[in-house]
Amino acid sequence: MKRTASAVWHGDLKQGKGTLSAQSGVLNKTQYSFTTRFENGIGTNPEELIAAAHAGCFTMALSAFLGRAGFTPDELSTQATLTFDQVDGDWTITTIHLDVSARVPGIDEAKFEEIADQAKAGCPVSRVLKADITLGKKLIS
Repeated sequence: MKRTASAVWHGDLKQGKGTLSAQSGVLNKTQYSFTTRFENGIGTNPEELIAAAHAGCFTMALSAFLGRAGFTPDELSTQATLTFDQVDGDWTITTIHLDVSARVPGIDEAKFEEIADQAKAGCPVSRVLKADITLGKKLIS
């Protein structure tokens, strides 16, 4: 299985603008720029997309791991917070913190935490990233 995405950029770093597109069409010439990456412009940026991909991947992995353990979640909700800092003069993704809230009938806190940790380790996006990945866990009764 292969997935593709593309980027087009016009101009210099600070004044230039670009677009991102994905094979699925969900991103279709979606705007990104210096402003959307380092300030608060309208559009997206690579770090936001990585955070979204990580949240989505982890949440699907958690559903799969819960299912293998005999649990069916009513709801899983994950927020990924990616930190983008200067390290030795280079912009670097230093951490990604995942916060998951879950409504899972019949599971106790300890079992949920065990399975969530397995899902974090088993998520393909977690495995591809070299950032420090942390996970906050909250079970909703």
